[in-house]
Amino acid sequence: MKHFYRSDAVGRKAMGAVMLALMAGGTMAQTVPDNSVPSTGLDIPANLQIFGKLDPNIRKPTAVVNETVITGTDVDQRVALLAVANGTALSPEDRDKLKLQILRQLIDETLQIQEAKVSDITITPEEIAQSFDRVAKNFGRTPAAMRTFLREAGSSERSLTRQIEAELAWQRYLRRKIEPTTNVSDEEVKGILARLQEAKGTEEYNVKEIFLSATPANGQQVYANARQLVQEVQKGQQPFEYFARTYSEATTKAVNGDLGWVRTAQLPDPLADALRTMQVGQVAGPIELPGGFSLLYLTDKRQVLTADPRDARLSLKQLTMRFPAGTTQAEATTRAAAFGRATQALQGCGSVEKVAAAIGAEVVDNDTVRIRDLPAQLQEIMLKLQVGQSSPPFGSPQDGVRALVLCGRDDPKSGTLPRADQVQDQLEQQRVNLRAQQKLRDLRRDAIIDYR
Repeated sequence: MKHFYRSDAVGRKAMGAVMLALMAGGTMAQTVPDNSVPSTGLDIPANLQIFGKLDPNIRKPTAVVNETVITGTDVDQRVALLAVANGTALSPEDRDKLKLQILRQLIDETLQIQEAKVSDITITPEEIAQSFDRVAKNFGRTPAAMRTFLREAGSSERSLTRQIEAELAWQRYLRRKIEPTTNVSDEEVKGILARLQEAKGTEEYNVKEIFLSATPANGQQVYANARQLVQEVQKGQQPFEYFARTYSEATTKAVNGDLGWVRTAQLPDPLADALRTMQVGQVAGPIELPGGFSLLYLTDKRQVLTADPRDARLSLKQLTMRFPAGTTQAEATTRAAAFGRATQALQGCGSVEKVAAAIGAEVVDNDTVRIRDLPAQLQEIMLKLQVGQSSPPFGSPQDGVRALVLCGRDDPKSGTLPRADQVQDQLEQQRVNLRAQQKLRDLRRDAIIDYR
């Protein structure tokens, strides 16, 4: 199997704490070392010789899938759609790499639409149009303006509606064929709630993932691709979420690779072992799993059913003093020091406006900020502040200097167990997702695909 812990993309991020039964940890595994090649289990000579030549440049990204044609134009327009949706300018090299990934996605969509039609599931033009209108609205455009926007970007209305049809058809297929036969017993739910209570205080992790499927035949190439993807992520030019949306083959790609909150006992041993050694903000991988490789990005940690001080909501006043254009680093340091002396002399939040007027600073109020939502450097500072105190100055010569004054704090309540119906819904959805992945693998295996 590929992954047994998948969660559905829509409306379940808050339910990460109950993604699967709390399994007991197995034997320790480790991340695939960067200088190793994963074991394939194949009988391959140590000093092999390649007979013939494979030139990837002559492979055209077009295919016929069970007599349904996917053209080069289909691929190009979907690449353009992905680029414009992410606001990304693709280099010629990135575009070429993306074409084959997009072709695989289009093949999957074709198989999903075909299987839905075999089950007498048809998505009407009206349904597709309604979804297209909603997408246009999300882009702040009318349907007509959206069509023009897509054409100017090198894509088309057809490219977007094809993706919409595939998503709607597959969702309806799952609801009709998979969900009715997926059951969770009361005993299972009670067992999970009991294990959750037992796990109180243990660590859980907020994780994003990228999964790349692999077979024994292409495992080495996929592994190399995954290593290159890690390097691209670490450059920081695009967020991890962009790469998850673009390259991941997991069901979580629809939510930017977000697994939500998980515990190590819920994960395959190689992923669990990697998480235990990761720091927040770190990327790990490629990690070998049955069926492929995973990359993990750790965004946060917390303890199960335990109040986290970083969930406290703060009432703040922010002072901002902007610098004139052309301010040097030395000048900025001097101005920031004077700004800091003024803010440290504050006598509670009631004096903020008076001090701000004296030093020419702006004041903004915010009563709903969670400590967790602040940058990591500020989180540690705000955890230590008392009401009425100010943070040290922070900023840059270009953006000016700022300080946060703590006016109040609402500490979080202790964590509570989820309701039984929430646990049941989550488990059912996970089993539907697992069976959906198995069904798609079967469709790929049985498909007649002619690459042109």
